[in-house]
Amino acid sequence: MTKRIGGFRRKTRHKLKRNIREKGKISIRRFTQSFNLGEKVYLNTNPSIHKGVYFPRFHGLSGTIVKKQGVCYQVNIKDGNKLKTLIIHPIHLKKA
Repeated sequence: MTKRIGGFRRKTRHKLKRNIREKGKISIRRFTQSFNLGEKVYLNTNPSIHKGVYFPRFHGLSGTIVKKQGVCYQVNIKDGNKLKTLIIHPIHLKKA
């Protein structure tokens, strides 16, 4: 048997690229932002922070906040007809 080549961020060179105006230091306000339960959010990865990143397939989707888990949030998204729960750091979330 052969081993699978590649990892979590394979083939994401353009998908996880930041805009030229957003490069540089991260925003502390975005890093420490808080959300209420039931609030709608967009999944928008900040590729310079690897902590609390979801699978790249879900990039750009929207979901709802279910609960807070430590520093991160549990977010429900629809993947086809299935409801999936992701644990995401707030820097990768954007208010809808």
